[in-house]
Formats: sequence, structure tokens, C-alpha cells
Amino acid sequence: MSRRLRTGGRRIDRSRPVSFTFDGREMRGFAGDTVASALLANGQLLMGRSFKYHRPRSVVGSGPEEPNALVSIGEGARFEPNQRATVQPLWEGLVARSQNAWPSLDFDIGRVNDYGSKFLPAGFYYKTFIHPRPFWKHVFEPLIRRATGLGAAPTEADRDTYAHRYAYCDTLVVGGGIAGLVAARAAAAAGERVMLVERQELWGGRAPTDGATLDGQPAAEWVRDSVQALGAMENVTMLLRCEGSGVYDHGYVLCTESLTDHLAGKSGPRQRLWRVRAGRVVAATGAIERPLSFAGNDVPGVLLASALRDYVVDYGVSLGERTVIVTNNDDAYRTAKALLAAGLRVPAILDVREGMNSPLVNEVKGMGVRVHAGRGIARVHGDGRVTGVSVCAQSGDGTVLQEIRCDCVAMSGGWSPVVHLWSHCGGKLWWDEARAMFRPDADNPPTGADGKGFVSVIGAASGALSTAEVLTDVADTLGGPAPEVEDIAEGPIRQVWTMPEGAPHKLRAKMWLDYQNDVKVSDIRLAAQEGFESVEHAKRYTTLGMATDQGKLSNINGLAVLADRLDTTIPQVGTTTFRPPYTPVTIGTLAGEARGVAFQPLRRTPVHDWHENHGAHWEPVGQWRRPYCYPRPGESHADAVIREVRNTRERLGLLDASTLGKILVRGPDAGRFLDMLYTNMMSTLKPGRCRYGLMCDENGFLMDDGVVARIDDQTFLCHTTTGGAERIHVWMEDWLQCEWWDWKVHTLNLTEQFAQIAVVGPKARAVLEKLGGMDVSAETLPFMAWTDGTLGGFEARVFRISFSGELSYEIAVPAGQGRALWDALMEAGVEFGAMPYGTEALHVMRAEKGFIMIGDETDGTIIPQDLGLDWAISKKKEDFLGKRGQGRDAFRKPDRWKLVGLETIDGSILEDGAYAIADGTNENGQRRTEGRVTSTYYSPTLDRGIAMGLVARGPDRMGETLRFTQIGGEPVAARIVDPVFFDRDGEKQNV
Repeated sequence: MSRRLRTGGRRIDRSRPVSFTFDGREMRGFAGDTVASALLANGQLLMGRSFKYHRPRSVVGSGPEEPNALVSIGEGARFEPNQRATVQPLWEGLVARSQNAWPSLDFDIGRVNDYGSKFLPAGFYYKTFIHPRPFWKHVFEPLIRRATGLGAAPTEADRDTYAHRYAYCDTLVVGGGIAGLVAARAAAAAGERVMLVERQELWGGRAPTDGATLDGQPAAEWVRDSVQALGAMENVTMLLRCEGSGVYDHGYVLCTESLTDHLAGKSGPRQRLWRVRAGRVVAATGAIERPLSFAGNDVPGVLLASALRDYVVDYGVSLGERTVIVTNNDDAYRTAKALLAAGLRVPAILDVREGMNSPLVNEVKGMGVRVHAGRGIARVHGDGRVTGVSVCAQSGDGTVLQEIRCDCVAMSGGWSPVVHLWSHCGGKLWWDEARAMFRPDADNPPTGADGKGFVSVIGAASGALSTAEVLTDVADTLGGPAPEVEDIAEGPIRQVWTMPEGAPHKLRAKMWLDYQNDVKVSDIRLAAQEGFESVEHAKRYTTLGMATDQGKLSNINGLAVLADRLDTTIPQVGTTTFRPPYTPVTIGTLAGEARGVAFQPLRRTPVHDWHENHGAHWEPVGQWRRPYCYPRPGESHADAVIREVRNTRERLGLLDASTLGKILVRGPDAGRFLDMLYTNMMSTLKPGRCRYGLMCDENGFLMDDGVVARIDDQTFLCHTTTGGAERIHVWMEDWLQCEWWDWKVHTLNLTEQFAQIAVVGPKARAVLEKLGGMDVSAETLPFMAWTDGTLGGFEARVFRISFSGELSYEIAVPAGQGRALWDALMEAGVEFGAMPYGTEALHVMRAEKGFIMIGDETDGTIIPQDLGLDWAISKKKEDFLGKRGQGRDAFRKPDRWKLVGLETIDGSILEDGAYAIADGTNENGQRRTEGRVTSTYYSPTLDRGIAMGLVARGPDRMGETLRFTQIGGEPVAARIVDPVFFDRDGEKQNV
């Protein structure tokens, strides 16, 4: 059994015992333990079950690369599944549970899949569940969905809180091993602002565990002195338990800091997300040891040699009394030394290399360990744990030469540099044949906005493995002196991807690559045989590297097997894509305080409280809340809308239009810029005048509309839809920064800086004249004009524009004056029958006038010509965004669906989104359609239902009757009519 050793454990505090439970069984560990080390100390070797075959699994690693030991932590509102036991700190009262096993971890009925594994090869579900087709929805899909997943999803809202913080530095060093410490000291000594982050709770990385000596000091003492020196520098920020999760463009890095994951009380935020802007990123992220592929390499008790060394030295834990080590490099011999020093036995080292005579190998031989050269493992014996190994010649066919009794197997297949941060922004890799690893290509780095590389990789992450190489690499890359090192020369590695190299199929079918997803060597070979030759295709067909470790352990071995099967080289096969984050980050950490009522900013206009106090029924419009209507006691919403429409048409209505986007565009090239953004000419607009404009994307699809007012020769104010303000502002900035960066234009989103109130109806001019101070007559302020002045004591800008077809003014004042202006208008309007109206009345009136609404008449596939807006497309301009897209043949087809008005024969109201039914069916047996309803309302003005819709060849079919679908009823007949239902000549708005 695994057990706690009497000595050792540099990371644990034996004076501070900690109690916890695993699957309801009470256990004890020490402060500094991880859940994995504490379980091993309690003899709990079995920690989980694999995903597909439910095979028993224990630890194979000791860090974030661990694919097997996934447990659920906590209870209730602090329950979290799929936590890696190897990095989860132990704390008093911790509750851990195993996953993917039923009814228990020891007896899992899902193991039946393992016994039928030859019928469940890679991709079997693609072939098995395709026939009979009706079974998919009712039989196969429900079964698969119930079987998928590992840990159970939380059922309660997360109780923890999360923090965000911004930081700026000249140099960000990710990784607090000896390479990172040297790099941070060099940058700090040069006067730079330095930020140093380390994923673990201790500085120094592997050097103290491996017993390195620097400047004549043991690594632990050298690390302590270096940390003290850095801590005394004011220009250095040091963070433990903080991982560099992702590197993005322009030196932007996300770091995830654990604040209370290791504490029992957990007061305060659980984690903090750092948003760092760094002039330079130095990745000192180390390397991950690779496993070897041999039959039974997943049996509990088989693990990485470096991981076993960690458990023995760092946590004082043994996985077995007799350990066989199998390796293709010298580093595994350090594990033999650590085991012997802890009083454990190493009956044999199986080294696939011949004639090795390096100092480290000879040192271990001198300690009495038998080294078998040219040998490998044919198979591991045991099921619930290792009981022995069969030894074979590495270059043979798997013939067993001898049996060795053991209860633990430590394997080492070489090292893979952690190049993820380098690759996140496009840094390229090169294959080092001599060391069998992908290394960062310094000639093809991630580049910043200035075209220069902003990420450097040092130490083991760059492929330098020995202590001396690591420090020399730091000095060569960053400059500055390196500590003196006492190091032992190591022999070369031998590339080994399967063991033995001539293994027959029956052995390859039991060699595991991806431990969590149960992907075997034979699965990769099958994928290649079936034509999945691309590494990305093979990954998805077999699920290799799609586990929670994201291929940290399995991918290189899988690439090598694929390359061998395709008779090509590993660099030709290439790697899969490295994407952030490096390890999973909780959604709570990413969201921070954006949860519950703060999930999204709730935006309120300056008049919001007045609407609230007067019974407004709210409608969400983007992040804004706008009054839908103002129902009176005993009045339905529909009745309120009818009242508001009639009052506005007959007397006076007030609308809070503050939410409309207001984007200021200024500069010598402002007119030129807007000519490119809008379909019509804006540069010819005169100061003091307004013009309606359409905005399209590059494909020609309509994306926004609004009124543009010219303020002076170099200044325009662009009005957008409520939901489009931020989107359109970003769109403008994208073009200015990325394409037209040399144009002299700047933009400002002023939406929240101004309150804007629409004064609408036949009495609109009268109420403004009552307030006094400005001439708002038709002669002075005609339709589509604007002017500045003092209105009723308010400094205001008044626009003569209309979205209702009525006489209308929109009055803009600074946001702080919005409520006072509204009150003044309501008070002055009493004698004129002033009444507020909401968004639904607004929509009814605009539909009566045939005005389109972005998002109703548009859906991302509509061009202006479909809506009869050809008049708003300039024939003079050489170019604008979307012009070439609108020239495509598909947009010129005569049967395109185009905007029309619709009136039901019986005066009823069509359903929103209803389809016009055509004769016949398509090839799938579905009814053909020839149009759909985009907007539909009851019109109080016409006392009947009206609608707008898109109909095939609509404008050419005036007077035709169509049948529209009705949910739960018979189709409804409607006649195609002009989309302008009211005041077609615009007489009312022009008075």
C-alpha cells in the first residue's frame, strides 16, 4: 500500500495535522499536503475511473498535467467537480468525492465497458449510432448524454466571490523556479517594474526537490536568499499561487491567483483574475515529463518518475516498497537516488539505451541498483494496483525475458517544454531530434503591434534541462550573470514511443496514451488507417488530448505514433493548437463581480425614476430599461398602448429617447470617413442639417440606421439604434485603428452624456413655444434641421426629426438636466394633453408610417434593397462598406424576399414571425414558404391589424392574397399592400 514515510516532506508541516474526508471516509494529512498526497498517505491509491472504459486510475503525475486523479471538492454552494487532486491544497474539513463511478469507486458497474473494449474502438459511436436513424433522437442520444461527463454539475449557486485587478509592468516573469528568479533579479536590477508569478505555493520549482547546488549553496537556501532579495525591491511584485493562464496580443496577459482555495475559513474572494499589460513576458514555465507507452501503463502504481520523486521528497509519501524504473534518459536515475535515500527498494532500472556510462548512471549502479540496458516493459501485471512487470528487449517483439516483482513502476520518456504561453499568440516551434521535444523557435516569436517579439522563453521551457543549461540559457537570452552550478553531465536520450518497438497488436491495444479518455496506441493507428491523417482530425476522431489535461501528457506520444503509422516525421505531422487558459479557470473567476444583479450593467436614463413612479412597464433593450407602456389602474398593456398612440396622434406625446446612440465623429477626414461607413453621402451635408443614413457590413448586409447631424465643417453627430451604440462605436474604431489608421478622425461615444426627449404630436410646437426662448417655427427650423439655443431656460440642441410621422422635435440637454427638462415639458404640456408614451407605441406609429426597425426588418441577411431603401444608397460614391458585397449575383435575383405591407382580410392581427405558405413541398417534405412577417401590430389609427413583412417579389405582387401560418389554428389570409399605411406624403411631419 501507499503510505506516509517517517522522514521527508519539505512541503508539509508535520506539526499541523489536518482532517478531511474522501467518499465519506475520514482521513488525516498535514498542512501543505495536496489531496493526492494526503490520499496516498492514507493508503488510498485508487482515486478515480477513466471516462470510457471505467478502468481504475491513480495518480500518474504530481501537477497540472494530471489526467486521472480528478475529484469533486466541497459541498452545497461550494461544490466543484473535476478538481485535480495533485494541485488541490488540503485544508481542515475538506470534503472530497470520487467521480465517474457507480455504485462505488471500488466496484464500478461501468467497468463492463472495459471487458467489451474490443467492440468499442476509437470512433465506434460514429458508426454504431447512425442506423436506424429514428433511434438517434429517442434511444441513442439520451443514453449518450447520460453517459458523458465526469463529475456532476453543481446544483446550487456559487457562494464564493471573485476579484479582478489590473496591473502594468515592464517585465512579467511567469514561473518562480530558478530560471524565473534569476530573470526577475536581472530585470529588477536594471530598474524595470517586475511582476513575478508562480503557480505553486513555494518558490524554486524542481531545483530543491532534485537537490541542485547553486553558488555553493543547496538550492533551497539559494532560493530563500533570492526571494528575500527580490522582496526587498520596491519595483518587484511577487505572487505565489498565481498562474499565467493566457498570453494575448499587445502584451496582455491573464493571471489567475488562488486566494483562499487552501484555507478552511475561506473569508474573502476565492480567486483573483489579474489583467496584466506587460512590455515583455518571460515564460519560465518549466517542462513536463512524458510517460512511456507499454501494455498496462495505466495500472494504479504506474506513474512518472519525476512525480514519484515529488511525492517522496516533497510530501514524504511512498507509492510502494519496490519500484521498477523504466527510462530512456538519465533524469529517472535521480528518482532512484531519492527512493534509496528514503529507505525504499529499487529492484531494477530498465534502460532502453545500450552501453550507458554517464556519471549519474554509474553513481546509481554504485549504490547497488541493477541496470538492465536495452530493456523495456512487455506488460505490467495487476489490476487494482501493480504486482509486477514482464521484461523484454526494447528492440524485440515483446518476448518476455524475465519477471520482476514490484508494487510501483516509475516511467520516464523524456521531457516536453511547457510552450503554451509562447504559442498562445502564434509563436512557432521546432522539433529537436536529439532531445525528442518541440522547442520555441526564437526566429518566429509571437509579435506585438511593433512587429517585435514580446515573449521570451527561458530555462526548461526553452528546452534546457540540466541546472547548468537552464542558467546559461537565462544569461544568453536576457543577459546578466548566472549563478555557479555544480552539475552532473547527462547522457543522451533515446526516442522511444512504444515499448517494445516491435510490439504486436495485442500489446499495442493495451498501451495507453490518453489516460482520461482511454485512447490507446491502437486507436491512433486505426484513425490513420481510416484516413484521419491530419493531427487535428485524428485528435477529434479518437479524443486524444481532449481531456482536462488538454494533451499535456499524451499529445507528443500520440503525434509520434501517428507519424510512425503515416511513415513520416513528427514535425511533418505538427502539433495541435495551444489555446488559453493553460489550466481550466472557473467561470466565476472570469466573471468576477459580474453575477446576479451585477451580471450586466443596468443602464438607466436620467428620467428613469419618473417613469418608475408613474407605473412604467419596463422593457429590456440591450443594457437599458425603457418604458414599454404606462398602464393605468385596471388597464391592460394593450389598452395603454392604444391610448398612448391616439393621444400622440391627436394631441401631445413625450418619449424618453435618451438611450439612442450618440457618437461624435470629428476631424479633417470626418466626412470622408462617414462616406465610407454609410451607404449615402454625408460629406455634402450642410452644418445645421440632418440626414438619414444606413450602415452595412462588408458583406452588404444592413446593420444599423440613424440620423446624422452635421455640427460644423469637421464635426458630425451620428445617432444609432439603442442596442447598437457600443457595437457601432467599436465598428468605427476598428476601421480607424486597423485599416484607415492614417485618417485624421477621432470618435467619442456620448450616449450617456446627453438626455434626449422627443416631443411629438400636433401640439408639439405649441408646448415648445410656451416654454419660450427659441424660434421653432417651420420657417426657422424646417424638417431635418437642428439648432442650438436656450429653451425654457435650458441650454439645448433641438432636432426637427420624426420617427412617428407626426410633427416632432427631439431635444438634447446635458444628462444632469434631463429630468428637469422632462418635468418642465410635462408641466407645460398639461393644457395640451401631454402624455408619455413607451416603446410599443413608438413601434406602432413607426410601422403605420412604414419605417423599418433594425432587428425586426433585419436579421443579418437583409440588404437595403430588400427593404425598398435604394434611395438611401448613393449612386455617386465610388465605394462604401458593403458596396461590393451588394453586387453579388445572389442579391440581384428577382425572387428575393422584399419588404411589403400586409393587411389581413378580416382585420385581425398576424402572428409575429408567421410564414407565408407557398404551394408544394421541398425535398425534405416540408411546406414551401414565400415570405415572413417581420413586424405586426394593432393600429389604433386605422382600427385594424397591420403588418410588415418580407415576401418573394413582394413589390411586384401588390394586391395578391397570401396565407400565413397560425400557431394552433388555420392559416390567415392577408393582402399585400404598400408598407406605408398612414400619411404617405408626410404632410403631418412637415407642418
